[in-house]
Amino acid sequence: MPKPNKTETANNDGENDTDLTEESEQEAKKVKEKKHDAGAADLEKVTDYAEETEITGSDISGVRGLIEEEVAGRLRKERELQKVQIKKEDVELLVKELEMPYEKAERTLREHGGNLFDTLVTLTN
Repeated sequence: MPKPNKTETANNDGENDTDLTEESEQEAKKVKEKKHDAGAADLEKVTDYAEETEITGSDISGVRGLIEEEVAGRLRKERELQKVQIKKEDVELLVKELEMPYEKAERTLREHGGNLFDTLVTLTN
């Protein structure tokens, strides 16, 4: 004869078995709900943080100003490089001997003030 469990010894009607089962199911649901709520709370924290760091119009205009300054600086540098006098023979030497594109050879030579020796040292190191 099998040993009776605690619920059977308390009441042999089987009603206590059902009550215990329902209680354990309700407890399991509560645990699941808590786990689910924890994830929702974490999501709210992330969302709240994003709302607090909203970008304003003044921030955008500040970034736009920085970009305009950078572009203006590049254009100024390009104009200065175009003023540098270089020899066509020096550019052709770089293209032929170092096997590089003509535009790159010309730009690098201009960046070094037209000095072939400094350009060669820079390109070979």
